[in-house]
Amino acid sequence: METETKRTDKDVLVKGIKTMGITLVLMFLGPTLFYVGLSNPDKPLYIPILIIASILCILAIYFGFKGLKTIMDSMFKNT
Repeated sequence: METETKRTDKDVLVKGIKTMGITLVLMFLGPTLFYVGLSNPDKPLYIPILIIASILCILAIYFGFKGLKTIMDSMFKNT
């Protein structure tokens, strides 16, 4: 009977790191767009920019959790 050591699944790890890259972009893009939207309240695109910025901030949180879960699964998943 062979004992198999647990190893990190490199394909899943790379997928998780790519997801964290998307998170990093969204973490900067969302608040920056939010600041730009709030600094120009008299412009006609005021409300749409704030809506898009809010969606980007929410997506940053979602992708952050998804990326961390994927990275943890690559290290600790029993397969």
